[in-house]
This record gives sequence, structure tokens and C-alpha cells, in this order.
Amino acid sequence: MKKLPIGIQTFTEIVTKDYLYIDKTKEAYELIESGTKFYFLSRPRRFGKSLFLSTLKEIFESNKKLFEELYIYDKYDWSTKYPVIKLDFFGDLRSPEALRRAILGVLRRNQDNLGIECYSTDDFSNCFVELIRETYNKYNQQVVILIDEYDKAILDNLDQMEVAKANREIIKALYSVLKGSEEYIKFAFLTGVSKFSKASIFSGLNMLKDISLDSRYGNICGYTQNDIETTILPYLDGVDLEKLKLWYNGYNFLKDSVYNPFDILLFIDNQFIYKNYWFETGTPTYLIKLIEQNSYFLPKLTNITVDEKLLNSFDIDNIDLEVILYQSGYLTMDKIEIDEDEDIIYHLKLPNREVKSSLHQSIIYTLYRDKSTNKKDISRALRSADLEKLKEALDSIFASIPYNNYTNNPIADYEGFYASVIYVYFQSLGIDIIGEDVTNRGRIDLTLKISDYIYIVEFKVGKENALEQIKQKDYAQKYMNSGKQIYLVGINFDREQRCVSGFEWEMVVN
Repeated sequence: MKKLPIGIQTFTEIVTKDYLYIDKTKEAYELIESGTKFYFLSRPRRFGKSLFLSTLKEIFESNKKLFEELYIYDKYDWSTKYPVIKLDFFGDLRSPEALRRAILGVLRRNQDNLGIECYSTDDFSNCFVELIRETYNKYNQQVVILIDEYDKAILDNLDQMEVAKANREIIKALYSVLKGSEEYIKFAFLTGVSKFSKASIFSGLNMLKDISLDSRYGNICGYTQNDIETTILPYLDGVDLEKLKLWYNGYNFLKDSVYNPFDILLFIDNQFIYKNYWFETGTPTYLIKLIEQNSYFLPKLTNITVDEKLLNSFDIDNIDLEVILYQSGYLTMDKIEIDEDEDIIYHLKLPNREVKSSLHQSIIYTLYRDKSTNKKDISRALRSADLEKLKEALDSIFASIPYNNYTNNPIADYEGFYASVIYVYFQSLGIDIIGEDVTNRGRIDLTLKISDYIYIVEFKVGKENALEQIKQKDYAQKYMNSGKQIYLVGINFDREQRCVSGFEWEMVVN
């Protein structure tokens, strides 16, 4: 079998050194032949964006021999070779000075590769203009421009906003060169994690076509289920494919549900051990800070709806947590619908067990400072329907949350805070959870599905009887035909003592 391309994002190396390659040349061919000149693609980190750009580079440089066994081989016109300028942003970008040095460095590397000399050695915008035009003149051919991780200089600095804003202006000046150089450009493709509003980054680049949510290119990055069951199957001997899907599938960009390639390659390389491979490569500390700063009601993560404008409008002057979670890969597309005003509504979800478990475990460690066994205690209690043990675990959780989390903070007066805490622990188990579960009689605070049990949970701050509300509104009726044992759980919290003050439960007789 071919070797696993772990950490290898160069198409030539993968093909010539006998590494596994999942053919994405059909999507590349369709992009090239569409007639559109400027493209933008947003995908989460570690999803194969860099490899796709490397594939485009070899196509435009007409290295036909590399593609002998691939879709594009007998379809593309290999007779014309185009010069390629490739910009990528890696390394230290933690200051405007570091970013300027990085830009000038990557422009110098392109000058060396293409045999071009720029006279503007200190002005990156003018140097970029010179590089494009002089390359066009030297090769008597329009230029292909490929830009990888276009937004890294901003995303790396969300914990220092002044630097992020300064870097935004720098890369805005760099990318504005594309508009004035259009006649010299054959094809341009930009990738990144986030999709900033055109006003903030791509001002004037109205010709840029965003294919991030174009269903025709929904599988442009990632492994499909068909890839798993065909090309990758020999590497998965004995693996339960349904369990693999539960852990790592679930990302959706309006075509097939896909896997993050990084997860699958590391899973195979680590002898089929289920771990949070993708999540561990980039702990989202800035996301946790946003959750804390905005007192975000975490159960909303199970049922989020946004409109197209929201998904297109991310900017550091107006950060929306749900947009960042989506663009970073912690949320993904569930389904779309058209509302009564003919507007597109997107339903988002947590993609898989890896993200559910690891994101919420990170919240537990960071916000609640809890590194105890509470998570395991909750898991054992729910899986065995031991409600008394569940109460003990919840008591321990609230006793362990640092006092300063409450100091001068009115959040402890609201049900949402307590619901968020418990939700995070439940979700860190990777189980099936519905927040604000809709019934014909109202909304259940939390519904949990685990093993052979369904738990219907209601929260109250104060003395109002939580269990009684579940019974009065007959919330259990929704699940009477589920074939699972149903438990009603009412939990009350004391705003003065900041603890569980009441815990009642009943088993529903089907």
C-alpha cells in the first residue's frame, strides 16, 4: 500500500514518492474551465487547502506526467504553461513588522523562482505589482496567483486586537494589487480559514468569486464516505466504519458529509486509536475567551440558525462567536431552508464526537478550572441510570467552580449559567444532546440520549418546581415511542449559595 502523507502538502512529493492521494483534480479541472478568473475558498485548518493549491500549481505549470492516473489527465489542455506566483504565510506573524518581513520574504522567493528582480525592495505593494507585470512580460503569458492562508496574520492575533487590526490593513493593501493587475492574471485562487467581509479585506475586489458554500465544490477538500469505503478501506482493516463516522465525519459544505483528512491519517498511523487529533493541533483559547466574555448560552450550540449575511460578515471589529465557530470548523452545516421571505437560513451543528468532546472539555478546563473526575462520574451515572450518583457529581461540579467566576457577575442569577455548565459536562461525553428541545407544549431545557435512556432535564433558579413543569407540560410525550427508558429530571439552583438546591427525578412508565 502507498505511504500515508502525514504533514505533506506538496503534490509533487506525494505523487513521485508513492504517497496516498485522494483525487481532487476533477474539482480543479471544473474550476479552471469555468471561465471565472478569481476564486476564494474558506475551509477549516488541516483540511487540505494547501495540497489543493499545490495541485493547481502543477496543473498550470503543465506537469502532465504527474497526473497520469488522475481524472484530469486526458481532459486538460497541457499545451500552455503558465508562470505561477505562490504566496503563503507561515511562521511568526505576531507584529506588523514581522508580517511585512514575511511578505517581502515570500515575494523574494517568487522572484528567485521566476527569475524576476523587483526594484521596490522595501515596499511590498509595489514589489507585488512589479512581480506580476514583469513575470507577464518575461514569459509573454498571463500569470497564475495562488495565495494560501491569506488570513493567518489576523487569526494568529485575535488575542491582541491592535496587532490584528494593523495586520488587516497590511494584507488589505497587498490584496488590493490584484484589482489593478487583472489584465495580467490568468487565474487567482485564495484560501484561508475565515471569510472576512469584502469591506474589511477585499475592498474593491468585486470580481472575487467565493465558492466556500458552492455545492458544486462542496467536496473540494476532505475525504468523503466513498473515499473511506474505497481508496482508504485497505488501511482500515477491522475498523468499525460506523464508529469512525461518528467520531470524525460530519463536516458539510452543502455536498457530501466529509472527514478531516488529518484525523483519518493520524487515526490509521496510530493503529486505530480514537483521539482528538485535529482538535489538539490548535486549542481555540480565543474562542473560550469570547464564550466567557459574552456569557454565551452554550446549549444554543445544538440548534443554531444563521442567515447568509451573517456567514459572510465576519470582521474583527464585530466578532460574532457563532461565525467564528463555523469558519473554524467547530460548527458545520446541518441543513438549509428558505423562509417565508425567500431568505436562505442555515442550520448549524457540532460536526462529530471529536469536536463535541474536545471543545467542551477545553471549556471545562479553561472556564471552570476543573480537572477532576466529575466528567467520568457523570458518564457512569447516565449510562447506568444512577440518578443519585448524577446528583453527587453535579454537586461536586458547582462546588469546584472558582468563587471569582461569580464575583460581581450577575450571571449566577440566571438559569442560563447553570444550564451552560451542565450542558458542557454532558456534551464533553460526546453524547446526543438537544438544547432547548422543541415540543408542542414548549421547550425542554436539555434532552439527553445515551445508551438505552432518554433524560428530559429542566432547570430553575429559585424555588419553582422544575420537575413539576416537565410533568405539567407532558414533555415526555415526544419520546414515548422511542423504545428507550425515559427519566424526568428537575434541577433547582440556589443563587445565594450557588449550588444545586433541589434534585428530583421520576422514571416514566411506557
